[in-house]
Amino acid sequence: MRKHLDNIYRLGVKELWSLARDPILVVLVIFSFTVTIYSSATAIPETLNNASMAVVDEDVSQLSSRMISAFFPPRFLPPEDITLDKMDRGMDTGEYTFVLNIPPQFQRDVLAGKTPDLQLNVDATRMSQAFTGSGYIQQMIMDEVGEFVARYRAPESQPVELSLRMRFNPNLTTSWFGSLMEIINNVTMLSIILTGAALIREKEHGTIEHLLVMPVTPTEIMLSKIWSMGLVVLVAAGLSLVLVVRGLLSVPITGSITLFLIGAALHLFATTSMAIFMATVARSMPQFGMLLILVLLPLQMLSGGTTPRESMPGPVQNIMMLAPTTHFVELGQGILYRGAGLDVVWPPFLALFIIGGVFFTISLIRFRKAIVEMA
Repeated sequence: MRKHLDNIYRLGVKELWSLARDPILVVLVIFSFTVTIYSSATAIPETLNNASMAVVDEDVSQLSSRMISAFFPPRFLPPEDITLDKMDRGMDTGEYTFVLNIPPQFQRDVLAGKTPDLQLNVDATRMSQAFTGSGYIQQMIMDEVGEFVARYRAPESQPVELSLRMRFNPNLTTSWFGSLMEIINNVTMLSIILTGAALIREKEHGTIEHLLVMPVTPTEIMLSKIWSMGLVVLVAAGLSLVLVVRGLLSVPITGSITLFLIGAALHLFATTSMAIFMATVARSMPQFGMLLILVLLPLQMLSGGTTPRESMPGPVQNIMMLAPTTHFVELGQGILYRGAGLDVVWPPFLALFIIGGVFFTISLIRFRKAIVEMA
């Protein structure tokens, strides 16, 4: 037993030295857990930010002035006052994302109890701003009209008052969500890339034949690649959580980082085993890269990290229960966002242990078969 552990340790150290001599992969690891984490949190905000807007004010009333003054930074750029004949040209050239047309006699019709129409033109090619901004504008206009009319009419008491309580992210700060989810996604991506590249590198350089004549078993070779590459990703993820997310971005992490890293280790056991299986199927690094795209995109997009799993079709939900990313996202969100303990997240821990064991067994069978074919 001691000899087996010594072989696994020494082969793993060899993998670490091989990775250290590959500057491209080293830069990829550093870049993925620093720059991409920061950019995901800050560079692409999901909330409306500095949207360009113009207003065609054909009413020129007190109410229209109140409505126009409601649009201000940082959600909107100061609205530009344009005429009706410039509206279509401004939309066609992409100069404005939103153009609000206030018709004549709008204030008079509102005070008379009528329901006048407002025209809002939206450049839907700017999809994220168009979707979010339309809701913002509608709510802002309704608020301004309601406040204006309330000065002339007696306020109506509502039978129900809704009190909102934002849990886990009270300020709805997008950087809190983006940075942590990017770490979860990068743990999956880097573990597959590094482990698969380690085996592909052995095949391309011809060193796999040297291993075959050594007194080591396929299990030892496979375990050495799993623990070494998994350790690199685990250390990088932990440092990124402490230095980038908590330090640079000032994102509060209420849960236990240690518990999250234990769950990440179980997840890495499954994904590195999957990477070895993929590397035995691919004959070269370009083939492995193409196979990685086919596997990685569904794993991340359907894991529940981007959209809730409940909104997906039933068959997709059932299939993704067999994927390690689904359970890793569940435990990651539970621990890092909600401060959950082991008594809450033990089901995804158990699922990752079982899935990892199945993937490891399948990959080991495939790896042994591939070694026999190379021999």
